[in-house]
Amino acid sequence: MTNLFRSLPLRPITLAAVALGLACQSTPQPIPNTVHDAQPIELPVYKPPKTRAPVHLTLVGTNDLHGWVMTQTEKFPSGDLRFGGAAVLASYLQVLREENPAGVLLLDAGDLFQGTLMSNLTEGSAVIDAFNLLGYDAASIGNHEFDYGPVGPVSAATQPSMDPFGALKARINQAKFPLLSTNIYESATGLRPEWLKGDGSIIVERAGLKVGIFGLTTPQTPSVTLPINVASLRFGSLAPEAMTASRRLRERGADLVIAVVHAGGKCGEVDDPKNTRSCDLDQGEVFEMMKALPEGTLDAVVAGHTHAQIGHFVNGTPVIESWALGRYFGIVDLFVDPQTRKVLPEKTHIESGISLCETVDEATGSCDARKLTANAAGVKVVPARFHGRTISANTEVAAALAPAFEQVAALQTRALGITVPQPLGRHYEDESALGSMLADAMRAMCKADIALLNPGGLRADLRSGPLTYGQLYEVLPFDNQVATLDLSGEQLRHLLTAAFGGRKGVFQFSGLEVKLGRCPSPDRLKGFSLPGGKAIDPQARYRVVMPDFLARGGDGLGPVLATFEPERVDLGDTRATNLRDELVTFFKDRKQPLVAPKPGRVTFLDAGGHCSAGAKIDTHNGAP
Repeated sequence: MTNLFRSLPLRPITLAAVALGLACQSTPQPIPNTVHDAQPIELPVYKPPKTRAPVHLTLVGTNDLHGWVMTQTEKFPSGDLRFGGAAVLASYLQVLREENPAGVLLLDAGDLFQGTLMSNLTEGSAVIDAFNLLGYDAASIGNHEFDYGPVGPVSAATQPSMDPFGALKARINQAKFPLLSTNIYESATGLRPEWLKGDGSIIVERAGLKVGIFGLTTPQTPSVTLPINVASLRFGSLAPEAMTASRRLRERGADLVIAVVHAGGKCGEVDDPKNTRSCDLDQGEVFEMMKALPEGTLDAVVAGHTHAQIGHFVNGTPVIESWALGRYFGIVDLFVDPQTRKVLPEKTHIESGISLCETVDEATGSCDARKLTANAAGVKVVPARFHGRTISANTEVAAALAPAFEQVAALQTRALGITVPQPLGRHYEDESALGSMLADAMRAMCKADIALLNPGGLRADLRSGPLTYGQLYEVLPFDNQVATLDLSGEQLRHLLTAAFGGRKGVFQFSGLEVKLGRCPSPDRLKGFSLPGGKAIDPQARYRVVMPDFLARGGDGLGPVLATFEPERVDLGDTRATNLRDELVTFFKDRKQPLVAPKPGRVTFLDAGGHCSAGAKIDTHNGAP
């Protein structure tokens, strides 16, 4: 087997132990961050070809990892399905690098962090370690890269002495690859922040070609991270920034220019890469960017942010995005004329949404446990194969990350003494069993009239069986505080109009009955009342509970919240712990199974209609 690593020995990751004696209401403290010496995958030395055949570049793109560096396992009678994570990705990369020595580029489109205990307790350090090992060439900065705020347990920079970029700066310094964004500026000066190295672009050499790479971050970032952490920043528009970055790179001698963009879209079908009719061309940020650029500005794009799939030529340029959480990747095969240094578009091959499977069901070739569970007895687990090669999780990567996994395992598996009789699932475009159950718990816990949750804040379904802290953490990984608002009925109407009138899915709630239009629009909210149809009194006061992310203006609520009296909004800064751990205490004190409430809180008035591709709900599950 080809040696994947440099000759220097690996030093295992060392992390401070996670305290197991936490009281149920206490917040887990971050594991101290350290910079590790594990060496990245060694890239072959390029040797010029002796023929004039096109130069082959293999562009490998990942996106929206959200901390899932570990391999995931689902048990079946015939064995374990294993999928996702850094060690499995390393095996796929080995195949591709052996097929195309010196011609592979490994890029990520952002949102590396936020979503797992492994990532959050190390403030992303474990993720950077994994990316260093895998030999990433570059990654764009996603909105969730700002979530951790200052170094330490406080995630929101609420005091002037706190550095809102402290944790991100530490990760940038730790990374052996650049985290790129050309469109981030200081609001006060219009200049790039000093802590962002360079101009957000690099040039690397692959197979004798100079490849320019630049990053972009969604301008929506202030509404999809804690707004307070990015209050001093401005995020430039995508298309003009892409045009400028491309021109500068070509002036510096780049033969090709590739963008890694934390801004995406979605397509319902990917069978024909030239057919974009199923794509949200009028709403997807990456599509809006590409339509505004002259054809040929970019040679390829790796996109992210929407947790959806794209594998298409857009304005003549190949664009890929795959689903999230470390389970998929995409490939663009580019072939370049060695004389003109131009891409031969007729030879370009696109493939997105490739599953990262270590084992699969023999009959279907799938490692999607959700689809296989219905016929679990018929599943025969066998090793996965990729390009004719058997896949096996890379032992060196697994060994390097194992100490970090072990440190977190005790907290991950800590039993809460609570059962979940039936699975509780999410739904981004409708009310859901999980969302309604959690909203009910928040309302009861805070003795509120109404509870409101953003659907993007629910990051995993809740499986049936005994509940562990790790499972609840995966559902609610954000360290949001519990915020309460004292609103008049009229103010409540304005709040709900803003919540349901944006493109952030169907908010989950308790204490209301809501009527909505099927498709998103500013006037989507058609009516609302208290349970049983009791009307809201415009002059009465109502106590509303929500995550502080929303109360600070997240998911587009900033403008309406700015109209409320500040003394009516309690952001929860003085509370002893966060929303997730307050819910743990509430569940343990109540000592009742977690069951789905009766459905029927949401009524869609225009039944049965299909929204156009451009009018579909933004199914981005990345918003806190």
